[in-house]
Amino acid sequence: MTAHRRLGDGGQLVGATLAAVGAVGLAAFAWGALVERTRFTLREVSVPVLAPGSAPIRVLHLSDLHMAPWQKNKQEWVRSLAALEPDLVVDTGDNLGHKDGVSGIEYALAPFRGIPGVFVNGSNDYVAPQLKNPFTYFGGPSSLRVRREELDTDALRRVFTDLGWTDINNAAESLDLKDTHVEFFGVDDPHIGRDRLDLITRAIDDLRANDPLGDDVWPDPEEAAAPRSTLTVGVAHAPYQRVLNSFVNHGAQLILAGHTHGGQVCVPGFGALVTNCDIPRRQVKGLSTWNHGLRTAFLNVSAGLGTSIYAPVRFACPPEATLLTLTAS
Repeated sequence: MTAHRRLGDGGQLVGATLAAVGAVGLAAFAWGALVERTRFTLREVSVPVLAPGSAPIRVLHLSDLHMAPWQKNKQEWVRSLAALEPDLVVDTGDNLGHKDGVSGIEYALAPFRGIPGVFVNGSNDYVAPQLKNPFTYFGGPSSLRVRREELDTDALRRVFTDLGWTDINNAAESLDLKDTHVEFFGVDDPHIGRDRLDLITRAIDDLRANDPLGDDVWPDPEEAAAPRSTLTVGVAHAPYQRVLNSFVNHGAQLILAGHTHGGQVCVPGFGALVTNCDIPRRQVKGLSTWNHGLRTAFLNVSAGLGTSIYAPVRFACPPEATLLTLTAS
């Protein structure tokens, strides 16, 4: 009888343990789906990347909004960021999360009209999300093998250009911010093979050759005697190593990217479980440095503001935008 009682007690203990684990798992899922997914956070960092004596530049980095038309709280939160009065906005793609998401993006970004900005595209600026098994991410980066619904990329581009933002998909552009001349070069989404790194060198050469204040065309001797300080910034949606290495080779001092969602579901004390690209897991979000050869660049990977509508959960990884204050080194 005693042995039977012990076996029964053991079974009750196992059952109670499983029930407790299930309850914790259910609570964690509820937190991630109902609370943390909309716990929008502004991450602020300082990046000592400007020339000595330069005035600080405030850069708002937005990424992975995955906007659906009904996500009003996200739209209002993004609108509120205009109160930060950034000097520049950089959008690193995956803005759309639904075929009708453009209207939400247009409303959310309207307060930034007139603030300089640049943008590149992510895969979810071209095709709509689809239901998939989340465990497939443990096997490597996701793919677009199955045909998916195409999104209105042209309408999204019109929203950005109406704001005054510049398309730098496989292109280069420059602008002057305060007393710093900023060169940007970017690529279309590397995650779906739309990056054309072979075009970057030509784009940068053309940009500098056509710069009215470049080495060959100075408007007057006084300006020639006091050339501008220049900052070079690389922009991509997905931070694949081939892209980061190429950007560093091309002289990028700061690189901005998104795509990873910071892992989206993380384990406290361990971090992200997956990156959905080949970046090291420790650099899946936040500010770090990227070294290649003898060169180094600051790298900011945004954890993004959204999720797929088919995987609406975050855990230990709240949605974020980043305000980078670029300062003199």
